[in-house]
Amino acid sequence: MTQTVRPGSTQQVSSVSVTRTFFISGFGTALEFYDFIIYGLAAALVFPKVFFPSFDPTVGTLVAFAAFGSGFVARPLGGIVIGHFGDRIGRKAMLVLTLLVMGSSTFLIGCLPTYGALGVAAPILLVALRLVQGFAAGGEWGGASLFGIENAPEGRRGLWGSFTSAGIGIGSLFGTGVFTLVTLLPQHALESWAWRVPFWLGGLLVLVGVVARSRMPQEERRGERAPRVPILDAVKRHPRQMLLAIGVAFGYNTLAYIGSIFTVTYAEERGYSHTQSLLLQVAGSVAFMVAVPVMALVSDRFGRKPVVILGTLAYGAVFFGYFPMVDGHVMLLATVAYVMVNVLMAAPQGCIPAFLGEQFSAATRYSSISATYQVGAALGGGTAATTATALLTGHLDCARSASLRSSARWRGRRSESWVIWVRQL
Repeated sequence: MTQTVRPGSTQQVSSVSVTRTFFISGFGTALEFYDFIIYGLAAALVFPKVFFPSFDPTVGTLVAFAAFGSGFVARPLGGIVIGHFGDRIGRKAMLVLTLLVMGSSTFLIGCLPTYGALGVAAPILLVALRLVQGFAAGGEWGGASLFGIENAPEGRRGLWGSFTSAGIGIGSLFGTGVFTLVTLLPQHALESWAWRVPFWLGGLLVLVGVVARSRMPQEERRGERAPRVPILDAVKRHPRQMLLAIGVAFGYNTLAYIGSIFTVTYAEERGYSHTQSLLLQVAGSVAFMVAVPVMALVSDRFGRKPVVILGTLAYGAVFFGYFPMVDGHVMLLATVAYVMVNVLMAAPQGCIPAFLGEQFSAATRYSSISATYQVGAALGGGTAATTATALLTGHLDCARSASLRSSARWRGRRSESWVIWVRQL
């Protein structure tokens, strides 16, 4: 017998178990974020040589991140379109669709010819697939979050909504782990074929999520019906909440993508090997995955606002310690730095699904949280890694010039890079 779920309820209105909810909400988002993580890591480690070989290595990384950011351009549109149909016809169909499109795009990226084989058409196709991938991802997060929130028992919306955020940690851990394994291969193998394996694997794993979501309970439409154009109705009825949600999403995504993507490039630029930098990411992903439900439970107890505000402030402050700890080239200290960044990143992320979902009425909730979160993600996450890499490029140029003018005792001493960094500030 098919179970029914009433969207928008704050009570548990179906027999959907916590395990099943976690699998549908969290695992699906884990697969989505796995796709984004492996692309971000490939952009940092492989794509500058595979798709942008005519550029200086650091500039090639910058261009690869710009291609990464192109996917964020399509995310607001995907959030609006998929959110519209999610409110009008239901969550289930849209969540199955987003996974299918994401998986297909991921698999096809793994099949792309390189620049050497196809010329300029290769990076163009890469950007095109990123746009398709971003469109689907725009509707994924909101629907997956709502499935947890709308099935949560009273007083546990933060925890159940955080299943999506925990899925981000799982996807990051799995994506980083897979890339760590492929970087153990010789460099020529990594650049010629091994980088494709994580993309092929991601495309196949999405099928598991599709099967799980195809067995989701159908929603039962009760009470307030969705308006003809939900997003316009939300803007008209909740303008303040819409702006608030965009601002929260912008701030969080700016910091989160620096913490999850740019930090790979930073470790590489500071002399860590591919494997070492990815192992640091693995440690951070484990810390994030464990911290997310804890922070969500804290928000259920003390409220969303203090967790979001205090967590974000602490997260920004921790980077003042992150840089010198990583620059010291002591793996234990670097690992602690990555763990600190990810634990504090979990503070806002753990309760953001519930925080945003509670701002809007059930009739327009899918459209509202998808559009606002994805606009914020596009403005913040889509530019964060690129901007940070550009700043790093300028810093390295200044550091090289300073090194040429300085005495021999300063030359080649990468452990002193924090001193140069402070001087540039």
